[in-house]
Amino acid sequence: MFGIGMSELLVVLVIVVLFFGGKKLPQLGASLGQSIKNFKKGMDEEDDNNKKS
Repeated sequence: MFGIGMSELLVVLVIVVLFFGGKKLPQLGASLGQSIKNFKKGMDEEDDNNKKS
C-alpha cells in the first residue's frame, strides 16, 4: 500500500496520538470523514455538470 509498511504506519499513529491526544482522535476522524464525503459529493456534482454540457 503506497510502499508504507506496518512499522511506518505504527510510527505515524504514535505521532498522531502524541500530537493530537487521545481525546481529540474521534473528532479528528469524524471531521476527516465528513471532508472526504463532501469532496466526493463535489466531484460527482462536477461530473454531472460536465455531462449536461
